[in-house]
Amino acid sequence: MVAMSCALRGATTALNRSTRLKTSILSTASRSLSTNPHVVVDKFVSSPPPSTSSLSHAQQQPIRHPNDVHDRNANYIDEDERSMAGVTATVRHNWTKSEIAEIYTLPFHELMYRASTVHRMYWDPSEVQQCTLLSIKTGGCTEDCSYCSQSTRHKTFVKPTPTMKVQEVLEAAKRAKDAGSTRFCMGAAWRELGNKKNAFNHILDMVKGVNGMGLEVCCTLGMLNAEQAKQLKEAGLTAYNHNLDTSPEHYPNVITTRKYEDRLQTIANVRDAGISVCCGGILGLGEKETDRVGLLHVLATLPEHPESVPINALVAVEGTPLGDAEADENVDSDGIADVDAFDMARMIATARIVMPRTMVRLSAGRLSFSEAEQFLMFQAGANSIFNGDKLLTTDNPEFDEDMKLFNKLGFVGKPAHAGPRVAPSEVTGEVEITKVRGSEQQYA
Repeated sequence: MVAMSCALRGATTALNRSTRLKTSILSTASRSLSTNPHVVVDKFVSSPPPSTSSLSHAQQQPIRHPNDVHDRNANYIDEDERSMAGVTATVRHNWTKSEIAEIYTLPFHELMYRASTVHRMYWDPSEVQQCTLLSIKTGGCTEDCSYCSQSTRHKTFVKPTPTMKVQEVLEAAKRAKDAGSTRFCMGAAWRELGNKKNAFNHILDMVKGVNGMGLEVCCTLGMLNAEQAKQLKEAGLTAYNHNLDTSPEHYPNVITTRKYEDRLQTIANVRDAGISVCCGGILGLGEKETDRVGLLHVLATLPEHPESVPINALVAVEGTPLGDAEADENVDSDGIADVDAFDMARMIATARIVMPRTMVRLSAGRLSFSEAEQFLMFQAGANSIFNGDKLLTTDNPEFDEDMKLFNKLGFVGKPAHAGPRVAPSEVTGEVEITKVRGSEQQYA
């Protein structure tokens, strides 16, 4: 009996120690020096929040990150990795193509599990950004993009129109805001702004006006130089969209009037001006899976990951080279507009894993997918959409239909000029965060 009593006391003591250790983990679970004496490895999970029953309504509001992507990233400058439910993720810029290919080709169920877990480690999966895209200048573009209905080199249904008046654009922005959109994007069918000084001044007025409504503002105007990017930033531009479309290797098969390097230079100009970069690609351009991996490799190895990565499914338009190839029964599609929900989900999931802090936008082609298929893409890590009935010149789900879908899936829209919600898993302490920093910083 004495021996048994001693054993029970020993077990109780061990359990109490374990409980105290678990409590201490909630602030700083373990601290160990690496082989480098000047580096501290710090693993922790955040403390669970207090019971909401004792909090006021204001205190119960979601915890949010800073709205500026650079400020958000600065908060995690010393973060090395996150782990939860057997999945580890990290923000890095030295991915190899083979590493990304290994993720992309995972069995679908495993890829979806990893991507969904990573998504929950870094984001609140219930919050989805809503963006509206307006074509402020349609058609008449001199580029030869083989998918685009706005090129003067293709005979399509699109008729060139002049640039919209500033007041017309502001009225459209107000309608978008009233419908629930929080980011308003303006697109012009140009190769580049170049010396279009009068048109550029009007665009600057549009940016100022939309920003003044409390909306975030995005533009896609073709190539920009450094000075133009600076002026757009000063006018209040939030983000600039300039897609890479596909891999560097496949790009010449799609476009010949602009080099891949030209696109990368515009992205650099935008980034250097302090504007958030929106940059993604299109599936269904006749690319191979290696090209999809190649596109993600370029994006994931940029000096800074884009704030948002739109993933588009080609909407084939009759009169364009890719649209005509799709309609020709004698031509094997070879990926031309032959994109299904699994292709989209696989691309979105891989993007989510290799760029954990990037917003992944479900963009063109969404109308061709059922609500269940769209949910699959949200589960893969998409947390932004374009809404409104048009995406430049192609159809898109209407506002009301998107609101019904949001209600059905339990989603809420991200407010304008408000940072994304902190991941609930981070707030409740479900995710383990590893930090690595210099010891001088640690003990300063």
